[in-house]
Amino acid sequence: MLIAQGIAMLSISAPVMGRMDTVHPVLLWDDHDVVLVDTGYPGQKQQLFSEAKSCGVPLERLTRIIITHQDIDHIGSLQDLVESSATPIHVSAHLLEKPYIQGDRRLLRFTDEAIAAVDRMPEQVPESFRKGLKALMLNTPKAPVNDVIAGGQRLPWCGGGVVIDTPGHTPGHVSIYHSPSRTLIAGDALVVRDGSLHGADPETTFDPATAHASLSKLLAFDIDKVVCYHGGIYRDKVMARLEELVANGYR
Repeated sequence: MLIAQGIAMLSISAPVMGRMDTVHPVLLWDDHDVVLVDTGYPGQKQQLFSEAKSCGVPLERLTRIIITHQDIDHIGSLQDLVESSATPIHVSAHLLEKPYIQGDRRLLRFTDEAIAAVDRMPEQVPESFRKGLKALMLNTPKAPVNDVIAGGQRLPWCGGGVVIDTPGHTPGHVSIYHSPSRTLIAGDALVVRDGSLHGADPETTFDPATAHASLSKLLAFDIDKVVCYHGGIYRDKVMARLEELVANGYR
């Protein structure tokens, strides 16, 4: 979905625990760079290529990937994209997320308890699925992080943008403000649910209080549109809704 010149929201889907989950990476481009923000689940490279092509952008031109945070639905196709590219792709992420994205540490959600719980899944869950999930949890996709980014940093690519530190969902979560289109690429700092904008899902957020505090940083930007990784685009009086969330609670 084209948002404005040089920015599009992609929509890719994967079966997750018996249901289809649609997520929304963002594509930025100009004459020099093509930048992808987040990469979906493992095995979604071809969907990404197809979505980019529908926007008139060949993903073979991909030069940079920004990872908002370490979760598997954000880094899933990272390794495949980087390793299959004929030209180098630079990966950017926050310092606190870097060791998990590079595979130096196991993802925070993939604890020993979470891995053991796979064996306790209901009998109707196929054994092949359980084995595949456990293998993924023990050996997640990974790629070197070439550039460490942090809040306040200005990104010169594709018309320019600003990194916003939005920790809480994970410790090093970042969002990106695309200045030319006044679009906030929120990652999981915000979600669209039932047509309305909400704060980070408390059930999947490590520190909900910090996630809520992070929202106040967004008020410093003139945001016209928000792309949420879960739920898609939100355009309805964005700044007023953000002020409401900050004042009344992120949910």
